[in-house]
Amino acid sequence: MTVRLILYSPNFAQMQRKFIRNLALLIFLNLLVKPFWILGVDREVQNIVGPGEYGFYFAVLNFSFLFYILLDLGITNFNNRNIAQNNQLLNKHLAGIGTLKIILGFLYAIVIFLIGWVIGYDQRQLYILTWVGFNQFLLSFILYLRSNLGGLLLFKTDSLISVLDRVLMIMFCSILIWTNIFGGQFHIEWFVYAQTLSYLITALIAFIAVLSKSGKLKMSWNVPFFLMILKKSLPFALLVLLMSFYNRIDPVLIERLLPGELGESQSGVYAQAFRLLDAGQNFSYLFAVLLLPIFSKMLKDKQPVDQLVQMSFSLIISGALIILVVSFFFGNEIMKLMYTQGEGESPDAYLERIGQSALIFRLLMFSLLAISATYIFGTLLTANNSLKQLNGVALVGLILNLVLNFLLIPGHLALGAAIANVSAQGITALIQVLLAYKMISLRFDRGFYIRLSGFVFLLFMLGLAAVHLFNLDWKLACGLMITTALFIAFVLRLIPVRAFISMLKSQPKI
Repeated sequence: MTVRLILYSPNFAQMQRKFIRNLALLIFLNLLVKPFWILGVDREVQNIVGPGEYGFYFAVLNFSFLFYILLDLGITNFNNRNIAQNNQLLNKHLAGIGTLKIILGFLYAIVIFLIGWVIGYDQRQLYILTWVGFNQFLLSFILYLRSNLGGLLLFKTDSLISVLDRVLMIMFCSILIWTNIFGGQFHIEWFVYAQTLSYLITALIAFIAVLSKSGKLKMSWNVPFFLMILKKSLPFALLVLLMSFYNRIDPVLIERLLPGELGESQSGVYAQAFRLLDAGQNFSYLFAVLLLPIFSKMLKDKQPVDQLVQMSFSLIISGALIILVVSFFFGNEIMKLMYTQGEGESPDAYLERIGQSALIFRLLMFSLLAISATYIFGTLLTANNSLKQLNGVALVGLILNLVLNFLLIPGHLALGAAIANVSAQGITALIQVLLAYKMISLRFDRGFYIRLSGFVFLLFMLGLAAVHLFNLDWKLACGLMITTALFIAFVLRLIPVRAFISMLKSQPKI
């Protein structure tokens, strides 16, 4: 009886309502903006410059991601959790951490240039790395500022800022691509410059939003404070470092392990398929943004999290499964729709490139399932401060990813990197789920597993029917398949609409 009273306490209901409302806002804003960015602007840039040129940029971009942790050292995740539990520390921490972030920016610049030079980057690669590295610094600062808004549970403001950089990029890139305002052929450098300007404006607006909550700010040089923050955030830093490597190292290894133009073109082929995985995991990341401060506060207040975990996992995995099945059955058609034949590229070469990307695309969508699970259970373990265990899991993922990449890329090219990615993501996600069940004593409804298994079976039957039984245009078949899959998810209560409506209408007394 006691557990039941706690489970349905007003505070718990308030947390659930806050999560659902702000998740709806986040998804709405991201659906409004990011598909146009990913499928419109970013895709169009690759079509214009070609897979080789875009692969050149994509490899450098992912190289910069490998050392992104030096810009943050786990501070953002630590700060999100810490401010959610201790709002009164905002002013003190904002001043000190702001100064520390600038110092880390200089450290990051030195490291990426030194390592880039050691591994043989040429003058143009180092030039692009300069701008990409500066963009990473700005992005890191934006995410840190947003962690303060999230920690204060100001999710509406955070949601608006989360899409602002993409809105600005769409505006600037659209002008560059479709107006020919500067004349001449579009260059990949223009794409990078547009990102820089967008991040600068977004960082300024985010800073103003946080400053309005913290009050007067005075930057300070406080070495003991820096050391204290670094000590507390280092476990987060190690986790982000390990995960960054096994999430982002694939294109870098493709470009480095394969000779010359083959490395750049295969990196471009991988980028074509990875773009939609990146889009999918961006939406999955929205759950983690909201759940980390909510989980942190609930665990601190000793509130059970089972219902919220089950609800969020049910939502995210249902969407990921639908995307996976659609990608599995319509991979070739989706790749042909997204990417055009390049200038001077023969029809046979184009079809070969599309076929490679489609196969990689189908594989990588299995990674989306694993990543989605990680964003729920990994976030829960982070909120529980189970960082030692998470770091061990991430180390396993990194070692597995590296070994498989070195074994498979030379013989199987970009496909080998996709196999490595799926293997590392799948194993690390499974371990995190088992850890969460053991360490936090999670309990889901028994019927949930039956409903989820039935949903998977029905989805694949639906896919087979859409492809083999009905003589329909693939776009229509795809649309009908998605609509029917959503209806099935509603019927099986994997997307509990009635519970959402009841939760949003309820006004518990606090």
